[in-house]
Amino acid sequence: MVRQTPPMNKNLSLLALSGTLALGAFAGFELSERSNAQVANTPPAVTAQAATPSTTTTSDSGRARTESEANTVQVVKARQDGLVYVSVTESAGDSPQAQLRKQLQDQFGFSVPGAPDDGSGGVEQGTGSGFFVNSQGDIITNNHVVEGASEITIRLHGNKQTYKAKVIGRAPDFDLALIRAEGLPQGAIKPIPLGDSSQLDVGLKAIAMGAPFGLDFSVSEGIISSVERTVPVGTKEVEQPVIQTDAAINPGNSGGPLLNSAGQVIGVNTQILSPAGAVSGVGQNAGVGFAIPVNTVKRLLPQLQAGGVVKTPTLGILFSDLSALPQDERQSLKLPATGLLVQQVYPGSPAAQAGLKGSAQSAAQGSGRQSGQDQIATGGDIITAVDGQPVSEGDDLRRAVIDKKIGDTLRLTVQRNGQARDVTVRLQAFNIPNSQQ
Repeated sequence: MVRQTPPMNKNLSLLALSGTLALGAFAGFELSERSNAQVANTPPAVTAQAATPSTTTTSDSGRARTESEANTVQVVKARQDGLVYVSVTESAGDSPQAQLRKQLQDQFGFSVPGAPDDGSGGVEQGTGSGFFVNSQGDIITNNHVVEGASEITIRLHGNKQTYKAKVIGRAPDFDLALIRAEGLPQGAIKPIPLGDSSQLDVGLKAIAMGAPFGLDFSVSEGIISSVERTVPVGTKEVEQPVIQTDAAINPGNSGGPLLNSAGQVIGVNTQILSPAGAVSGVGQNAGVGFAIPVNTVKRLLPQLQAGGVVKTPTLGILFSDLSALPQDERQSLKLPATGLLVQQVYPGSPAAQAGLKGSAQSAAQGSGRQSGQDQIATGGDIITAVDGQPVSEGDDLRRAVIDKKIGDTLRLTVQRNGQARDVTVRLQAFNIPNSQQ
């Protein structure tokens, strides 16, 4: 039985629930940084056991264990000191920081256990997880764990001492953050080596470490369930690849590592599919969890270490995905079966500077997502390819944009007045005006 944390000591891990996944309420971006981070002085990988199933047992202090069990115990003992328990504090429930955190909670589609609903002030606390990535003490966690916190403290395995920490860099569009603790004793930093998420196969072992429901330094085990899954992650609604696992992940595991049988980090636990949580407001494991691939972390790490907020490029258009329109509607409007019909180009945006053309008629306001109106405006450019790759759905364009860095160019092939042409867009950070979102 898992007890709910008492009021005013709520679990604010914000591990995203996906009773809302079916409703499309997740948000996210994929990392655009291409450089690989160097992780210094990390411990050697744990020797992995054979990949084939085995019932062979070994004896350890009189306890019979399978090879798989022995491997799990070995990984946990070798890596548990690299795990970090994260606590955050907000000074008042109506502070700007608390309001920002509430906005993230609402976006991820669930309420926080024990949270006051009367808008009153007071001190509020939350928990999450993280792990050391290098000998300098850099700690990776989820952005939603530390977003808006007025104070952050950490604890290490086997130690009740708390240490103040501060945010060094955040990547809200990837739900990643880097924090550093102050005054850690010499020898306390135990980095966990980063693996290669591109080498994963379905069926491989997955070990999740973290603090589910505030139960610090807990471990669960499962397998890699899928390496082809995409769900939105972060503060923008763009899908990115994630690792799906059936290892038990719950609120409080957010930011904790997902390890392989060699004791390497293969992902950062971030979301769960929880139909029951969508009803109760409290996330509960249903055997479907998601982790941000470690290769995303490795590409992003240098930017996080540099400090500040990692920004992502924006095209600055509102479009309709023609593949999502009924066939009779497409035919009546003389539109192709696939492509992205540009409804609106926002003034001052990279798309506007490149000369992309919106529809002649007045279009519904939006933020660049597929239009949900019964009728659409026509006459605008129809995007058929991105950097030479055909576009079959809206997510093709979103992924292409977020895979770029600010300052990169994007070549769009468009149909305009029945003629094909290329439009080159130099990507920049751009905020859609609030009045038009």
